[in-house]
Amino acid sequence: MKLQTSVIFEHLEESDKRFIVEQGGTRSAKTYNILIWLIVTALRRKGLTFSIVRKSFPSLRTSVMRDFFEILNNMGMYSEKNHNKTESTYKLNGCLFEFISIDTPQKIRGRKRNICFINEANELTKEDYFQLNIRTTERLICDFNPSEDFWIYDEVVSRDDCDYFVTTYKDNPFLDASTINEIERLKEVDEYYWQVYGLGQKAIIRGVVFSNWEVKAFDPNEIELKGYGMDFGFTNDPTTLIEVRMMNGELWVRELIWRTGMTNQDIAERIKELELQGEIVADSAEPKSIEELSRGGVLVRGATKGQDSIRAGIDLLRRYKINIHPSSENLIKEFKNYKYKQDKDGNYSNEPVDRFNHGIDGLRYFIFTNMNGSGYGDYQFI
Repeated sequence: MKLQTSVIFEHLEESDKRFIVEQGGTRSAKTYNILIWLIVTALRRKGLTFSIVRKSFPSLRTSVMRDFFEILNNMGMYSEKNHNKTESTYKLNGCLFEFISIDTPQKIRGRKRNICFINEANELTKEDYFQLNIRTTERLICDFNPSEDFWIYDEVVSRDDCDYFVTTYKDNPFLDASTINEIERLKEVDEYYWQVYGLGQKAIIRGVVFSNWEVKAFDPNEIELKGYGMDFGFTNDPTTLIEVRMMNGELWVRELIWRTGMTNQDIAERIKELELQGEIVADSAEPKSIEELSRGGVLVRGATKGQDSIRAGIDLLRRYKINIHPSSENLIKEFKNYKYKQDKDGNYSNEPVDRFNHGIDGLRYFIFTNMNGSGYGDYQFI
């Protein structure tokens, strides 16, 4: 059988170590080649158990599981009778593949497996890793984008029985020119993202959350309108409404509402005065407000949210150059002051402080709801 593989497959073939760590930038084909190697290993050796693990099952299903079955189909080897969809397992040549998420702890602490593949290892805790490792008899493989410092460097990479590799999109010979151009565009958009997703290098951002923005005058009538993002407030926090436009792959934004003490009736009246031309995406944590605005004739819906949606929304926003209209004084102030939390020793985490974010939250709701799919944001790069 002839297979299209990259250097990552060769790493696994040539290594004799218990631990394999594949750190890399976006589209280096880490996950795909690891899965091919797992399938080939199953065809060579009967009776093995493989655990393929990710933090949450929805993420597991839409990424590594999808790739696994795509590979089997491309090889002409998929069989419906071998696929237990209820248990999320697949049998191949007398081997068992089980797909496990950390939100099913009974499986993490269950039976032993021969080979464990942890996809996006930076999503797991040190305890998650420990429980998987002590029940893995032969080999543990991890892959991840190095967006933050975490347990793997001290617990795994430093071990004598670990082979550690760094790859980038340049190690993937099957990428098309347009994808390469999008990745290399990160050089101009965000230095942090270029280091992590372009070069595959660990680079922890310090201080402010966003550096990919500038104040720039523009005529809204000349730029395509995408819609609006809203965050609700009242006494201390303002209600905000942010207009979102796009041109040449860049976001062009301006604040339209920024005011405390607004009732839902006040908001509806102000929106009607603005004569908006598109849909508003608002904080879904306020369903009553959304319903009252809808009954008042406002085209509005709740934002899509999910596990770790704040970080994911920030990731999406950092994919774009953001141009802020000079009239948006409050939004400009937020972009200057929105920072990550610090611990007592002054070290920054990857969790932002819940301040200076009311307009940014509105913008994030819109982007995460409407542009978190094929061709947009972080998830096209997994």
